[in-house]
Amino acid sequence: MLTPNLSYANLKESYLFHHIAGKTEAYLCAHPDAHLFRMGIGDVSLPLAPAVIQALHRAVDDQGEKDSFHGYMPECGAPFLREAIAAFYLKRNVQLAADEVFVSSGASDELGDLLDLFDRKNRALIMEPAYPAYVDANIMAGREILHLPSGPDNHFLPLPEDSLQADLIYICSPNNPTGAAYNRDQLSRWVQWANERGAVILFDAAYEAFIEEDLPHSIFEIPGARTCAIEICSLSKTAGFTGTRLGYTVIPKDLERSGLSLNAMWVRNRTTKTNGISYILQRGGAAVFTEEGQRQIHENIRIYKENARVLMTTLDEAGIRYWGGRNAPYIWMECPDGQSSWAFFDRLLNEIQVIGTPGEGFGSCGEGFFRFSTFGDPGDTREAAARLLQLLKQSH
Repeated sequence: MLTPNLSYANLKESYLFHHIAGKTEAYLCAHPDAHLFRMGIGDVSLPLAPAVIQALHRAVDDQGEKDSFHGYMPECGAPFLREAIAAFYLKRNVQLAADEVFVSSGASDELGDLLDLFDRKNRALIMEPAYPAYVDANIMAGREILHLPSGPDNHFLPLPEDSLQADLIYICSPNNPTGAAYNRDQLSRWVQWANERGAVILFDAAYEAFIEEDLPHSIFEIPGARTCAIEICSLSKTAGFTGTRLGYTVIPKDLERSGLSLNAMWVRNRTTKTNGISYILQRGGAAVFTEEGQRQIHENIRIYKENARVLMTTLDEAGIRYWGGRNAPYIWMECPDGQSSWAFFDRLLNEIQVIGTPGEGFGSCGEGFFRFSTFGDPGDTREAAARLLQLLKQSH
C-alpha cells in the first residue's frame, strides 16, 4: 500500500489566510450588504503599470506571427530578462552574471521549491514572527525547525548567537509581517555567522522596493554573501504581479557545499522540473526594469506608502505602539488592552468591518500583535483608519 508523506499530519489544521477567509465569508453570509475594508492579505489593489501592459500586448502579438512566435522558453529564464535583472542589480553596485539569475513564477513557489537543494537532515532556522509558508514548507519536507523568537526588545530583528546550530537561515528584510528591516551591520553579522558554519541564508527580498532609508535592498550588497546566500525576489508587490505571477532567484556561482555548486544544482532542478515561464509574462517582466517601468511602478508604491502614512498617523494619535510602515508595506501594531490577536480580529470585523491579520498566525511570538497591509484602496484605507481611531479611543 502506498504511504503518503506523513509530515503533512504535522501541519496546523488550516493555513492562516484560509482561516481568515472562512471567518470573512461567515460574516458576509450573515451581513450580505456589508462593505468590508480589507487590509489583511497583502494583495495589491492598483493595476499593472502601462509600460508592462504595453509589453504584454506586444508579446501577445508576437505569438500571433510565425516569425516572432515563441514556444518553450529556456527553463531558467529568457536571456533578455535575466540580463535586465543583472543590469538592475549593477545600478546598486551588485555584480551578477545573467546566468546567476533564475526566472520564477513567484517568491512563494520558489521558497518551497528551493528546499529540493538541501538534505532533509539540514535544520532550518526561522525567525518569528514569520511568513507561515516558511514553516509549513519545512514541515512538509520533514525537516527539523528551530524557532528564533523576536519582539519589541530587539525591534523584531534578532541577531545570530554562537549557540545557534542551524543549516538553513530564513531572513526576510524588510520583514513580513513586522515591517522591520536589517541594516548593513546587522546583515553582515548574519553573513559572517553563516560563512563560519557553512550554513546557507535564504534571503527573501520581496519588499525591497519599499525601502526608503539607507538600508540594504539585497543581501549581495554585503561582503561575503556570495558564498552563503540565495536571494528570492518577486514582482508581485514591487510591480503588481500578484495575479500575473513572476519573480526571480539569485544563486551565485561562488555558493558551493560539499563540492557541489548550488547554481549548477538549481539549473539541473529547473531543467528537470519545469518548462520555464511564458514568453508573454517574461516580456512584461522585462518592462519593469526599464527606466519608464521603474518610474511607473514607484508611482504606485508611493500610493501604498501614503496608505501607510495614514495608518501610522492614526496609531500615533491613538498612542499605540507599532513597527513597519516606513520601509515595508505592512504595519505591525500591538493589540490594545492586552487583547489576543484573534479577539482583536473579531472585534475589528464585527464592530468596524475592518479586516487585518492576527499576529498569532505568524507564530507564537506574534500573539498580542496585529498586521495591517497597506496595499488597499486609498479611500477605503482612510475610512478604515477613521473607524480604527474611533474604536481605539473607545478602548482607552
